[in-house]
Amino acid sequence: MARLAAGVVLLAAHDPEDEPDGADVGMTATAFMSVSLEPPLVLASVRTGSRMAELLERQPLWAASLLTEGQRQSAGRFAMKGRLSDRLLFRELPHTRGAASGAPLVDGALAAVECRTERSVRAGDHTLFIGGVLATTLAHEDSAGPLTYYRGHYRFLR
Repeated sequence: MARLAAGVVLLAAHDPEDEPDGADVGMTATAFMSVSLEPPLVLASVRTGSRMAELLERQPLWAASLLTEGQRQSAGRFAMKGRLSDRLLFRELPHTRGAASGAPLVDGALAAVECRTERSVRAGDHTLFIGGVLATTLAHEDSAGPLTYYRGHYRFLR
């Protein structure tokens, strides 16, 4: 599957149960796709047992920011396991809070999709989260290209 190019997104959700004020949780993902136009549904694949999967099992609201080629560093940092806390990463990442989901939306992303989980399905070592689209945000400027992942490396479509 390394030979299948994929877009790179930052999945994010807000955990209201994390004291004292809640916490934002994020991860880089390449297994994200449109499932249906009517009704609008998307799918995100998350490793079962990860912090994100555990959060999405109890918190149905989340978002996916479609990253640009200029956001490669952020993608790499959110892809690291166990090295940096989400609090630190989100403190350094310019973002706004989605009105529909409460999740962080990456500033300057190509687009953001805010969702409510409609269904989750275990599939091997991952859980597939099918989200009903609550809101979308498009970039004000369409000059940046998408960040992709191909054969183990981030790539650009230029």
